[in-house]
Amino acid sequence: MYLVTNREVRGGKPGFDAFGEKPNPKGPHELRFAEVLKSESGYHINILDDTLSRVEKIALDLPVSKSAYRSKLVARNTFDKIRREKTNLLLFVHGFNNNVKAVVDRAFGLQQQFGVEVLAFSWPANGGGASGTLDYKSDKKDARASIGALDRVLDKMRQYLHVLRQEELERIRSEANDRYPKNAETRDEFLARAIQEDCPFRVTLMLHSMGNYLLKQLLKSTLYSADELLFDNVVMVAADTNNKDHREWIDRIEFRNRLYVTINENDSALRFSRIKGGSEQRARLGHFPYELYSRRAVYVDVTGASNVEDSHAYFEGDSLKNDNLKKFFIKALNGKVADDDLDYDASRNLHSVSP
Repeated sequence: MYLVTNREVRGGKPGFDAFGEKPNPKGPHELRFAEVLKSESGYHINILDDTLSRVEKIALDLPVSKSAYRSKLVARNTFDKIRREKTNLLLFVHGFNNNVKAVVDRAFGLQQQFGVEVLAFSWPANGGGASGTLDYKSDKKDARASIGALDRVLDKMRQYLHVLRQEELERIRSEANDRYPKNAETRDEFLARAIQEDCPFRVTLMLHSMGNYLLKQLLKSTLYSADELLFDNVVMVAADTNNKDHREWIDRIEFRNRLYVTINENDSALRFSRIKGGSEQRARLGHFPYELYSRRAVYVDVTGASNVEDSHAYFEGDSLKNDNLKKFFIKALNGKVADDDLDYDASRNLHSVSP
C-alpha cells in the first residue's frame, strides 16, 4: 500500500518515527510518498525518494536525462495491481488527531474489509496528543494549510488515470482492428465489451471526520481545480464540518455515480467536537439529521442501527456486525450504487440503514 503525505519526513528515523506532526518544511503543499508493507511481524516503511532513479526511468521508458517524479511510478504500480487483482481504488483522507500509524492501521482495515486498494493521504493532524480544544483548533488550522497538498493529489490522480485509460483504449482499439479489419459493427461490439472487461475498476474518495473539513476548505478556495470527473463515488463519513449552509460547497463536488453523506445522531466524537470549537461551533453535518438540502447528495442515517451506538468510525469494528451497514459500505467504497436497499424518508430527505 502507498501513503502520500505533506507531513515532515525525518531522514534516519525508523518506521513511523520518520513522520512528524508538522507540515513538510519545504511548505505544506509538498508531497512525499512511502510504501507500507504489512506482515505478521508488523509494518515495514519504505520512504521513497522524490525523483526516480535511472533504472526506474528505464523501466518506465522515460528519458534518462530528464527528471521524473515518484508519483508516476506509484500510479503505474497501483494501477497494475488493481488490474491484476481486479479491485477498485479508494483514496482515503483521515480526520482529527490521527498519527500515521493510526492512518495505516485504518487503511489496511479498509482494504481487508471492503476489498479495495487504498491510497492514503495523511495530513499533519496532531496524532497521539491531548484531544482538547487547542489541539482541535490546531488540527483545523493544519487542515486549512493542507488544501494545496490535497489538490495536488487529486490533480495527479486525474492526470495518471487519464493517461492509463488512453493507453488501455489504444491497446483495445488496436486489438479490435486486428481481429475485425473488415467488419465495423463486430469491431465496435468487441471494443465496447473489451473496454468494460479490461477497464472495470472504479475510483472512490472516502473522507472521515475532519477530512471532510479539509475538502470543504479546498472547494471554497481559489486553488480548487478538480472540475473534471475523477471519482465514481464520494463518501463523506461522520463529517466534522458545519451542517449549516453545507449545500453551498457540497454541490461543487464532481462524481459519476453517488455522493454519500453518512449521519449518526449519537456520534460521541462529533458531539464533543461541537463543544471543543466553542460557542460558535454549529451542529456538525455528520450527526445532524435535519436541513439536508443538497439535491446532489444521498444522506444515509445509521442512527439506531444495531452495533453502531455512539461510534464515530462505524465503517470498522463491531459496527460491521450489522450486515446491512457492511453491505452499504462494500458497495459505496467500491464505487457502486449503495442506497437501493435503504429505506427513504422523503420528509427529511434521508435514507436509513435498517437495524
